[in-house]
Amino acid sequence: MNPLKSITGTIILGFVVAFVIAMIVTGPGNIMSLVVWLHVFTGIIWIGLLYYFNFVQAPAVAAAAADTDGPGAAGINKYVAPRALLWFRYAALLTWLTGAAALEVGGWGLMNSFMLQPGAQLIGIGAWLGTIMLFNVWVLIWPNQKKILGIVKVSAEEVAKAKVVALMTSRTNAFLSIPMLMCMVGQGHGGLPL
Repeated sequence: MNPLKSITGTIILGFVVAFVIAMIVTGPGNIMSLVVWLHVFTGIIWIGLLYYFNFVQAPAVAAAAADTDGPGAAGINKYVAPRALLWFRYAALLTWLTGAAALEVGGWGLMNSFMLQPGAQLIGIGAWLGTIMLFNVWVLIWPNQKKILGIVKVSAEEVAKAKVVALMTSRTNAFLSIPMLMCMVGQGHGGLPL
C-alpha cells in the first residue's frame, strides 16, 4: 500500500515525517514551532493557489475561450476550478486561524497585533492584510466564482459582472500578498528584508 498513490496518503505521510523530524530535533512541547509551521504550510497552499489562479488559470481560460478551434475552457471550469477553489478557500481560513494562534503563542498577542502596538506593528500590518484577503476570498471571490462556474444559476449579465468582481478581487489579493508576506517574514526575522 503506497501512500503516494493518493493525495490523502501523501499528506498524511508528509505530516508523519515532519512530526518525527520535529520530535528528533526539538523534542515534544515546542508549540510555537508547530503553530508557525502549520501557518506556513496552509499559507503556501493558499497563496500558491492564489498565484495559480492569477498567473496560470485566468490567462489559460481566456486563451481557451478565444481559441475557436480548441477544446474551450469547459474542462478547467468543470473539473479544475471547483476543486482548486475548495482548497483555496479552506486554506485561506486555516491560514488565518493558525496565524491568529501564532500571534498568541508567539507573544505578540492577537489584539496587540491588530491594534498595531509597539513590537507588533509589522506583523499587525501583515495580519490586517491577511484578514482583508480572507474577507475577499469568502465574501467576494467565492460567491462570484459560484456564478461563473454555474454552481449558482444567474443571467449572462450577472456572470459577466461576476467575472469582473472575481478577477479584480483576486488581483487585489495577489498584490496584497506581496506586502503581507514581507510583513510576516520581516517580523519573524528581525525586521524588514530591505
